[in-house]
Amino acid sequence: MNASPSSPAPRASASPSSLSSSSRRPRRPRRAVTAATALAVAVSLATLALLPDGSDESDGVADGVAEEAVDGAAEEVATVDEAPGESVEDAQVQWLLALARREPGDPMAVGRHDAPVVLIEYSDFRCPFCGHFARETKPELLAEHVETGVLRIEWRHFPILGDQSDRAALASWAAGRQDRFWEFHDLLFAPSEERGSDDLADAGLIALAEEAGVPDLERFREDMDSTEAEEAVARDRAEGLRLGVSSTPAFLVNTTPILGAQPTEAFTKAIEAAATEAKR
Repeated sequence: MNASPSSPAPRASASPSSLSSSSRRPRRPRRAVTAATALAVAVSLATLALLPDGSDESDGVADGVAEEAVDGAAEEVATVDEAPGESVEDAQVQWLLALARREPGDPMAVGRHDAPVVLIEYSDFRCPFCGHFARETKPELLAEHVETGVLRIEWRHFPILGDQSDRAALASWAAGRQDRFWEFHDLLFAPSEERGSDDLADAGLIALAEEAGVPDLERFREDMDSTEAEEAVARDRAEGLRLGVSSTPAFLVNTTPILGAQPTEAFTKAIEAAATEAKR
C-alpha cells in the first residue's frame, strides 16, 4: 500500500509494521503535507515489487491501476487536519483510522462495529490470492479475533482484473442488499476447480445468487445493473486508490498495511499490536 494523492502514507513493508493509534474520533483531512507525496510514490513502487507470480492474467489492468495510483500521488499532496500541538504523524494516524466505516448493520462487514481493531480488505473476486485469503486465513481470523470481539472485517470492492471482476463486484453488492453478501462471497471464492469463468458471466452470477440464498432474484438483477451499485463499487475503488492500493489483496489493520495473502501469523501480529495500542 502507498500513500494516496489525497492521503497520508502508511509505510511500505512486506510484513506488518505498526503506527501509533488513538481512541479519539478521527477528523477529515484539510491541511497539505507535501512529504507524504514522496512516500506515496515510494510505497507504490514497493507494492509493484511485491506482486506475486501469476498477476499477468490481468492483461495489464493491474499495472494500469498501479500506474494511476503512482501518477496521482505524484501530482497531488496528502492532507491532514492538525490540531494545535498535534504532530503530522498523529494527524495521519487519525486519517487512516477514519477509513474504517464502522456502520452498524453493514452487510459487507463482520464483527462488532465498535471493535478496537478494524481490518479493511481491498479485494477482487477474480484474484487467486484473494481467494486464498478468503478460504485459508479469514476463517482463522473469524474464530480467533472476530468472535472474541477484538476484530471487525470490512470489505472494499477493488476490481482490477477486467470486466468479470467488475460484474462480480456489482453482483456481490446486489447480494448484500438482501443480506447474502458473505454467502455469495464464499461461493465466488470456492476453489478454482469448482468454479469456471462462466460463473462470473451474468447467468453464472445469477445462479450463484440463487445458490447463496438470495431470496428475490429479480431484485438482484435490478440491483446488479443499478447506478447505485456502480457508485458503491467506484467509491470503494477510489478509497483504495487514495490509500495507494495497486494490487490485490491489500489490507489495512487500523493503521498497519499488509500486502498480499500473507501467512495468518502476519495478520495475527498486526491485530494484536493494534489491539494493544487501542487500549492506550
